[in-house]
Amino acid sequence: MTNSSSITEFLLLNFTDTWELQLLHFCLFLGIYLAALLSNGLIITTIACDHRLHTPMYFFLLNLSVLDLGIISTTVPKSMANSLWDTRIISYTGCAAQLFSLIFFSLAEYSVLTVMAYDRYVAICHPLHYGTLLGSRACVHMAAAAWASGFLNALLHTANTFSLPLCHGNAVDQFFCEMPQILKLSCSHSFLREFGILGIAVCLALGSFVFIVVSYVQIFRDVLRIPSEQGQHKAFSTCLPHLAVVSLFLSTGIFAYFKPPSISSPFLDLVVAVLYAVVPPAVNPLIYSMRNQELKKALREGVHWMFLSCFKGPMSLQK
Repeated sequence: MTNSSSITEFLLLNFTDTWELQLLHFCLFLGIYLAALLSNGLIITTIACDHRLHTPMYFFLLNLSVLDLGIISTTVPKSMANSLWDTRIISYTGCAAQLFSLIFFSLAEYSVLTVMAYDRYVAICHPLHYGTLLGSRACVHMAAAAWASGFLNALLHTANTFSLPLCHGNAVDQFFCEMPQILKLSCSHSFLREFGILGIAVCLALGSFVFIVVSYVQIFRDVLRIPSEQGQHKAFSTCLPHLAVVSLFLSTGIFAYFKPPSISSPFLDLVVAVLYAVVPPAVNPLIYSMRNQELKKALREGVHWMFLSCFKGPMSLQK
């Protein structure tokens, strides 16, 4: 039995013990991380600088991109560093900070996705009231509530998880500190309290899921009533990317935390963790920019302006 007060560090799961494969893992994660930084950074910069995108939908998309950067920055850099330096160690404080950050950014993102469903519902089903229901102050309040709910939930779960006595060592069966894996290390009689708190969070998440589903049932019903095909296409182009992001977020998260124990294995847990903690932040910007013509145009103009600025500077110096 291990006394939790004596634990000063945790051992994370290695992807592989072979140095060449560790280097491959480092390069792969580096590519994904840089792609996520670039794509989300471009979306954030474009929305912030282009006054045409200063609307509720793009304001919430900006929040989503910031949260995506938070999620991938919580897990990937530490995993890359461990592979590069051939180590598994993360400090007790670092593990707690990683767990807190992952819960915070993930739950805040889920709340923002729920608010975005409401935004699309009002825009399509009640367009005449859009300016009233989603004014600038209301948008800021909803975004603040989403971030605050993530922060409070993360604080509650992290404090409760790390207050449990640990009886099963300090080896975490995941490449980052994940709540289910930390709970596996706790004494069997002590984690029922956390399951009670987790049950409340699941109920709240289920309520948000029902809200998103009901919103989209109403949206699709109203869109199919639009007489022109062009109008239907424009409405779908703003809804389908959000629906795809929600589906990716929920499907990977639900499978990671609620898959049957009979099919659970370290390799499968590792793959699923990559799918819900690493892939979505890198893929979400691509999903949003594929069908949204307004965003694609603004991104093209922004990239074109940056290239012109880069080349114009040296040319002006030569003159």
